[in-house]
Amino acid sequence: MGRVLLAAPRGYCAGVDRAVQTVEQAIDLYGAPVYVRKQIVHNAHVVKTLEARGAIFVEETEEVPEGATVVFSAHGVAPTVHSEAKERQLRTIDATCPLVTKVHTEARRFAKDDLDILLIGHEGHEEVVGTTGQAPDRIHLVDGPEDAARVEVRDPTKVAYLSQTTLSVDETETTVDALRERFPHLQGPPSADICYATQNRQVAVKEIAAQVGVVIVVGSRNSSNSVRLVEVALDAGAPAAYLVDRADDLDLAWLEGVTDVGVTSGASVPEDLVAGVVELLAEHGFGDVEEVTSAEEHLLFALPPELRRELRARERAAAAAAAAQT
Repeated sequence: MGRVLLAAPRGYCAGVDRAVQTVEQAIDLYGAPVYVRKQIVHNAHVVKTLEARGAIFVEETEEVPEGATVVFSAHGVAPTVHSEAKERQLRTIDATCPLVTKVHTEARRFAKDDLDILLIGHEGHEEVVGTTGQAPDRIHLVDGPEDAARVEVRDPTKVAYLSQTTLSVDETETTVDALRERFPHLQGPPSADICYATQNRQVAVKEIAAQVGVVIVVGSRNSSNSVRLVEVALDAGAPAAYLVDRADDLDLAWLEGVTDVGVTSGASVPEDLVAGVVELLAEHGFGDVEEVTSAEEHLLFALPPELRRELRARERAAAAAAAAQT
């Protein structure tokens, strides 16, 4: 019987859990439809599930009817998006991950200090767009070590760097090293921008990569942290690694000649999708499942303050109504 090494931690991080709960609570509070700007998290299954509950996903706030409720995704938005929503009199709920909000705060602080900001990230990614919007006149995108040689700044002694939270830890360190060679006075954030969940999932997949014949990463193709897990697995010694949205996407030819399979999932993937992959593997001779744990995660994020205020108000109203009946 073949063996499955199941990486832990995997799947939902605190920011994703908070974002999904935000949409669910908003629908419960205000009724459907609730609009969501961009995908709340980068997972096709999660988006479809929320659509079934009454969420409507749009690309821009201009698609949201005036006066409606809109949730901003976990990836964060530029200040101009908040302004546009206010002009349209939208009820806004900001589900930006607190770790992304931390990067936004750092960007504004560096800009206030009149520094050029080198943002390490992937062009077009929603998080990069939102972070760039915090200080568009000061931020320069650096998409990998090669870009470090090309980026131009006003004063090489007044430069800082930030990074997209879902990148490969190793690649980001390589890019920072290349930037430091060019800019010895380069300043950085007070603590690393790569989020704890991204780091933990990359460490976990490194633990199993060299022990298996193939690594299966469950996650959507537009999920940066899921794509990075495939790259990290290959760099860590996995002979092969593949990204699948769900069990149906798994090609059984990948299992030929393999005795051990590694399985993990990106930070926006619900556990039932992982369970489906494990079940399919069991049906094809990989029934011995061993969980390999490299870290424990206990972090939880509170719901956005807009929702917490509304929930408290409703609880007080319900308590008052109950008291009036007694």
